[in-house]
Amino acid sequence: MPRFSIIVPSHGVAGRLSQALDSVLAQSFGDFELIPVCDAPDAPAAHVVAGYAGRDSRMAPVHSPPSAGLAGARNAGMRAATGAYVLFLDGDDVLVPGALSALDARLADTGDVDVLYTEHERIPWWEGEPTNPTALLLPKTPDGAFSPDQVPRLTGVQLPAWSAAYRRVFLAEHRIAFPDGHFTDVGFGGLVTLKAEKVAVLRQVVVRHLVRRQGNRLSLPGEHHLELLSQTDLVLTRAAEQDLDPDRLGPLFEQLFSAVLKTAAHARRLPAKRRAFFRRASRLYRRHRPAGYRTPGGSLGVQHRLLASGAYAAFRTLRGANQSAAKVAERLPRPRMLRTRLRYARDLRRPLDPNLAVYCAYWGRGYACNPAAIHAKARELAPHLRSVFLVEPDQAHTVPKDIEYAVIGSAEYWEVLARAKYLVNNANFADAVVKRPGSVHLSTQHGTPLKKMGVDQATYPVVASATGSFAKLLARVDRWDYNLTSNRHSTQMWERAFPAAHETLEYGYPRNDVYYTATADDVARVRRELGIPENKTAVLYAPTHRDYHTGFETGLDLEAFCEEAGEDVVVLLRAHYFYDQGRAKSTGRIIDVTAHRSSEDVCLAADALITDYSSIMFDYANLDRPVVVYIDDWDVYRETRGVYFDLPEHPPGPVARTPQELARVFRDGSWCGPESGAARAAFRERFCQFDDGRAAERVVRRVLLGEPPESIPPVIPLAERVPAPAASTLVRS
Repeated sequence: MPRFSIIVPSHGVAGRLSQALDSVLAQSFGDFELIPVCDAPDAPAAHVVAGYAGRDSRMAPVHSPPSAGLAGARNAGMRAATGAYVLFLDGDDVLVPGALSALDARLADTGDVDVLYTEHERIPWWEGEPTNPTALLLPKTPDGAFSPDQVPRLTGVQLPAWSAAYRRVFLAEHRIAFPDGHFTDVGFGGLVTLKAEKVAVLRQVVVRHLVRRQGNRLSLPGEHHLELLSQTDLVLTRAAEQDLDPDRLGPLFEQLFSAVLKTAAHARRLPAKRRAFFRRASRLYRRHRPAGYRTPGGSLGVQHRLLASGAYAAFRTLRGANQSAAKVAERLPRPRMLRTRLRYARDLRRPLDPNLAVYCAYWGRGYACNPAAIHAKARELAPHLRSVFLVEPDQAHTVPKDIEYAVIGSAEYWEVLARAKYLVNNANFADAVVKRPGSVHLSTQHGTPLKKMGVDQATYPVVASATGSFAKLLARVDRWDYNLTSNRHSTQMWERAFPAAHETLEYGYPRNDVYYTATADDVARVRRELGIPENKTAVLYAPTHRDYHTGFETGLDLEAFCEEAGEDVVVLLRAHYFYDQGRAKSTGRIIDVTAHRSSEDVCLAADALITDYSSIMFDYANLDRPVVVYIDDWDVYRETRGVYFDLPEHPPGPVARTPQELARVFRDGSWCGPESGAARAAFRERFCQFDDGRAAERVVRRVLLGEPPESIPPVIPLAERVPAPAASTLVRS
């Protein structure tokens, strides 16, 4: 039997789960079992856990459905636990080094106590000093084990479940489990303290709790705050049933209703049912108030008396909760022109148009990428929607003639942004755009992240300075309702880079649908449009932007490469979308395709891809055509930009670091040889998980048509997909 069973619920924390697991597995004290609790075998967190389970026998993962919530996940973990003591750890928290050794040593001193309460640190997610609130919550206690009667103010209801170790047999004998619903720690902590006979305290930090950027989930607005009353009722009813000593009942009652009063006074937490909450709380207060209970002094005592009498109006006045609804108006945007600002403010007061969808790609650079693919599919599956694409003035002429568009900054632009039910973007809308209640914002992203993104860029000065205010970035991210991913790597990295409350849709990238729906005729047509000579091997060279460069640099002498690579090779040069053209001289063997509207078309035309750190490699891999990685500045890029994985160790094909190596890869045929194919297969398995030709359909059905998740077409297995054929017979062979 292991000394400790450590239960780690993992719902919604796939991006940080590895940190929690590493903090446990790296403990110097190794006598434990680690029980991650996953939603389902195919959930993002389950894939993280599977990688650990294959390496460490102490891993014992279990499953609990999302509908069971946090309580269900922890209870599932307890049912599977075999250790002498049970610990809980949130999936985005960590155990401090030496935590288990400290717990074991303390338990050796105190003997087999039912509960060992510990200290913890709250770590701000972004900046600020860590705090140790437990130091105030844990009153002065005896040095060794003691009875709860000796320290009646140690009730457990103010402590999170992960700030203690629990004797497993004690929990089982008394059938103590986490109550369903929200505020389950309050109920669990109260039930534990009612039954515990022997407890102790470890005055040492055991858990570092990451304070989520949005704050505690239980502090967010919603009717779930009513469940605090249910947990309060449960604990005090059980206390009455066991005739709890009055000296212990008083502190328990007071601490529970301290949380209740705080919620009752918090306007934002209960925007709709504060009166109902107060009335029910008042009834519970009168029902459970201990005989002879003396209310606290000062303002808190007045609140107790108002709650006892049900005086809701007086309570609101006392706490200054009667606030003006004009706060929303104070946050209205301030565009440059007063007339536009007033018009936008006026339109924000008009009802949402349930049939209006607004799209934007690359900050208005044209009709492109995932938003364009979703737009096209919406015209097919949701023709009742009016769809408007947003573009910069100098890109208006590039929009297809049958597409309705609005020029960014125009009166129409602000009107559709104010009225639209659906807003779709592969980057972000302007800071001034207000997220209206009832509107649906979808972030489609525009690539799989190799380089660090979002707040993960903060520690890289070059890119951080270009990014600007991270606070403003996160305010834009807070508007998202959905975020799209094309593989589980992205799911995890976006969760870290853009911490917010949106839902992740693992549906694939709609722009990549064409890689499975295009035909040989489509490929031939695009090659003709681009001017690719017949019977030539078209190699797409698509380097990414360098934050430490001031302009586009190819990093490669393309003419020299063509001479070295062979007579049948032509190069398609596509610069990053930050640049209008590649600035390379187009010859018979070098074709600048930077200005071509569709990167997907260019990829279809290419027989092979040369790139460095560009996310185009992840998209192009769907075609199952050769990819060569040319990275002559890997060390510089990794240090200045930051990366999520070691590309040279896990490439999609051959890796070249000098022009000579790159030319040799094409001369000797290794660019399309068996080793290249094996590397590409592993890469596709990891990064082409959800792209199958039906991503746009899934998005339209779920987001724009509101169909339930269970009715959305499932992702076709990778082995069953047939990508568009390449023009080159060499590639096809």
